[in-house]
Amino acid sequence: MANEHAILSERELEVLKLVATGASNQEIARALVISPNTVKVHLRNIFEKLDVQSRTEATMEAVRRRWVAVDSAAPFDNGAAQADMPDIAILSDPLARPAPLARWQRVYMLIAATMITLAAVVPTLAGNGRREVADALFSDAGRGQERAEIHTQLPRWSGGAALPSPRSRLALVAGLRRLYAIGGETSEGVTGQVSVYDMTENRWMPAAEKPTPVSNVSGALIGDSIYVPGGTTSDGGVSRALEVFDAETGAWERRAPMPEPRAVYALSAIDGRLYLFGGWDGATYRRETFAYDPATDTWSRGTPMPKARAFAGAGVLSGAAYIAGGFDGREALSDVIAYDPGAEGSEDGPWSPRAPMSQARSGLAATALGQRLYVLGGGSAEPYGEQYDAGTGAWSRFESPVLGEWRNLAAAAQGQTIYTVGGWAGDYLDVNAAYEAVIRLLLPFGSKGE
Repeated sequence: MANEHAILSERELEVLKLVATGASNQEIARALVISPNTVKVHLRNIFEKLDVQSRTEATMEAVRRRWVAVDSAAPFDNGAAQADMPDIAILSDPLARPAPLARWQRVYMLIAATMITLAAVVPTLAGNGRREVADALFSDAGRGQERAEIHTQLPRWSGGAALPSPRSRLALVAGLRRLYAIGGETSEGVTGQVSVYDMTENRWMPAAEKPTPVSNVSGALIGDSIYVPGGTTSDGGVSRALEVFDAETGAWERRAPMPEPRAVYALSAIDGRLYLFGGWDGATYRRETFAYDPATDTWSRGTPMPKARAFAGAGVLSGAAYIAGGFDGREALSDVIAYDPGAEGSEDGPWSPRAPMSQARSGLAATALGQRLYVLGGGSAEPYGEQYDAGTGAWSRFESPVLGEWRNLAAAAQGQTIYTVGGWAGDYLDVNAAYEAVIRLLLPFGSKGE
């Protein structure tokens, strides 16, 4: 039973009114001139205050409390102004205790709520259903799961200074003994924040914000520049922009945009060129390969992946990009494929399969060090990381510092260490955990005759 004294703010009541009409998060955002992420935050608060688990339950509770009245069950028209939606109206002060309903009123309420559900949901089931699934896939706002335990005091793991702003779906790039955490999603929504971690001093420093705030992005280092293409914007759209951060000067600049918008893609830098694989274009999952040449500031197309996917991880081994896991629109994937840009135009083509991971992973982080590919997070089974040895073609496991479902984190390799930052595990994380992938042993040598 909902708390009878729950209080909704004026903005939350406006959101609830639109929810009752069957409006999607994007439509509510447009009507109230706020971002989709802000809508999700309001919905989370509404659900908590009313002790409900769904939009339908929230609507029924609002009808029961007489905060809204049902005159008809016309679905939301995103072309109509807010004042032109008379079907649902706020009737009473939410501070007031709702009066008991007569039996006939309870029956009427149930019938009316059912009519709302059938009229507002059924005609738009395919479209709105896809939008709600997309909202859940491309944002962590409003997810209700228990926060996972974090243990960095594990063999070969250590914890560094916490990320200044907990976030997920960010880009992480290593270079010049520093980590660059760029963009992502926080509890306040999509951000352009750039945080620089000095590995020697174990501290984070702010840097110039990315001109276009985005989440669901990756970055790659070429020379002293960090390339960050596309991503999901604060209004829920998908960007084509390529923005480049100069690690020496700390300045951003725009380069040629991608041929098409992309988010949650896999990204690698090979021999001074940027390679982007698959992702989401705002409507469908993609399999294209895009290549960017910084010298000419131009994009070109390579051989597409065998199948479309997004939320995959990528790392470079021996001049080839290894694409691990991901989501194809139906299920999480465990397969791994390798792309050799030097084999473009050859008879066999640039793509070849590799041994699959032991579990399907979507929203994972991947990075390469030496002849090994390391993956963490993105799985729903027992939490552990995996490493692929290019020499033997086999996978092996290693411990994970997050004991639970860990998704949309970022990883980068520097020296002999794998750094993992941020992500979602029941909440936005500020975790900064380092894994000693290579341990050097100093063996004592005695003098001759000892």
